[in-house]
Amino acid sequence: MASRLFIVMLILPSLLSAQKSFHDFTVKDINGFDYKLSQFQGKKVLVVNTASKCGLTPQYEDLEKLYREYQDKGFVIVGFPSNDFAGQEPGTNEEIAIFCSTKYEVSFPMMSKIKVKGEGIHPVYHWLTKASENGVEDSRVSWNFQKYMIDEQGALVGHVPPRKKPHCREIMEWLGES
Repeated sequence: MASRLFIVMLILPSLLSAQKSFHDFTVKDINGFDYKLSQFQGKKVLVVNTASKCGLTPQYEDLEKLYREYQDKGFVIVGFPSNDFAGQEPGTNEEIAIFCSTKYEVSFPMMSKIKVKGEGIHPVYHWLTKASENGVEDSRVSWNFQKYMIDEQGALVGHVPPRKKPHCREIMEWLGES
């Protein structure tokens, strides 16, 4: 009995610290294909919930600029369209893809439209918003274009509110700029 207890005491801490990482998820891309987020191991990732008919939609331009500036330095942006705020992303995945490529020349990866809050929240956003899952913080997606920073190991670093632009101080410092 004592030997079993000893083994449990050795194993339990490693089981409890086996926190799920951003890299553990597979999502659907904008074309409906499986997309393993593990391909971003070793890169900083900015996760953004997007919408095409929002007052903040022009942030697509700033996001694309940031992506082009830093993609060669181990950085990627991943967009997750969502219709959770005032019906501001009513389009289909195909319509969203056309809008992003023609209006803003978006070249960073875009995923399929998902729920980022409430009932039916996508597992990635459940992880992003629950400290019990991400090990860092509880948060609430307050509007379109909220930004989550993920480090090279797939751990959540923190988030930036929607109204702050992609080149804000928090994101630039995280990218190593002062």
